[in-house]
Amino acid sequence: MKILITGICGFIGHHVAEHFLINTDYEIVGLDKLTYASNGYNRLRDSGCLDNKRLKLFSADFTHPIPNGLVKEIGDVDYILHLGAETHVDRSIEDPQPFVISNVVGTMHLLNFSREIPALKKFFYFSTDEVFGPAPAGVAFQETDRYNSTNPYSASKAGGEQLAFAYANTYNLPVVVTRTMNCFGERQHPEKFIPGVIKKVIKGEVVFIHSDPTKTKAGSRFYIHCRNVAAALLFLLDSAEHRQSYHIVGEKEVDNLKMAEFIARVIGKSLNYEMVDFHSSRPGHDLRYSLSGEKMKKMGWAIPKNFESSLEKTIKWYLDNPKWLEW
Repeated sequence: MKILITGICGFIGHHVAEHFLINTDYEIVGLDKLTYASNGYNRLRDSGCLDNKRLKLFSADFTHPIPNGLVKEIGDVDYILHLGAETHVDRSIEDPQPFVISNVVGTMHLLNFSREIPALKKFFYFSTDEVFGPAPAGVAFQETDRYNSTNPYSASKAGGEQLAFAYANTYNLPVVVTRTMNCFGERQHPEKFIPGVIKKVIKGEVVFIHSDPTKTKAGSRFYIHCRNVAAALLFLLDSAEHRQSYHIVGEKEVDNLKMAEFIARVIGKSLNYEMVDFHSSRPGHDLRYSLSGEKMKKMGWAIPKNFESSLEKTIKWYLDNPKWLEW
């Protein structure tokens, strides 16, 4: 079995590669543009993936057509996991164009490449909870709910989803869409919330908590460790049906203030924080996202790693590996 993973040097991509190398005997081909978010090959090197002979890496920019020479080097693959994307909401608000080019145009090039692989079993498009926009209290969006993207990042991911489904309908590509929520784990870029909070708590700096306009209610997310996401993708290789979408959901909802307090408690330092209403000044910072995980649950999927233990283990890992907080 042979799998192509785009964005393999990224945060989620390297965790997926690590999980598949440990839990399968598959060959893996990785593509990555090596932008600021990849930190070179350091994630793959640090996790031990780079030493595995079943992993073959190529530096490539899929916002352009895949070159013929690279097509030959990749060869036939059984599955494509299209994880590569521009993902940071703040950056998408500052400049939407790279997000549209990567997440829509780049997806088109991967889909065109996929059309030339006759034995391809599935093409997975990795998407986000944000395509549905903010979720009112008590609401968890189903796979078939309508899009309501509220920032350029989420709109570009929704565009990629629709393009993937259009290729499935027009060219009979075996497309599967997965959506997940806020991922955490080792080697995450410190611009993201959890490593950012760890860094600030260690240094005694103020942690800014995304809140409602009254600055009394913190935003919330369903956090999930990347190992659990990787396990879900491995589960879906065989279980997913073509032209379907699936939600990979964390086990519980946690507001960002409680998350910061948990982090400070594990570190053993006090939390110095300020509630900030980002949404009013910069629309697109939605207060709450929520997906229903019932579809996967009915298929027999269960999260293998407990949230609190995964989070505590991750925090302690950063304390033992502080270099990952400074890049």
